[in-house]
Amino acid sequence: MEIWINPACSKCTSALSLLDAEGAEYTVRRYLQDPPTAAELEDLLTRLGLEPWDIARTGEIAATDLGLHTWRREASDRARWITALAEHPSLIQRPIITADDGTAVVARTDAAVRSVLSPTPRSGHA
Repeated sequence: MEIWINPACSKCTSALSLLDAEGAEYTVRRYLQDPPTAAELEDLLTRLGLEPWDIARTGEIAATDLGLHTWRREASDRARWITALAEHPSLIQRPIITADDGTAVVARTDAAVRSVLSPTPRSGHA
């Protein structure tokens, strides 16, 4: 499992704490220092079942600078959005967890984080 974080993000800190409390094994990707490629974003969006504008942080300075609020949210502009996210990773929602089984979540809540964790035998439930 991999979690994309910004160390300054409180939601990221909470997600990491929950993963640690659950004993989950994961790799941290500081996506501002190691930005995802357009291909990685395409794969992630497919796994999330979302469009690029669904994971865009439109309140960021880069969004204002790009005029993101004026961009259409249509298939014809999809590549433009993906390019913007790849070139300006601060625009990507955080944290994002990609699990080994192919699932992915924008892990902004404890429930979202738990949704990618495998059930544990200690609970008595499979």
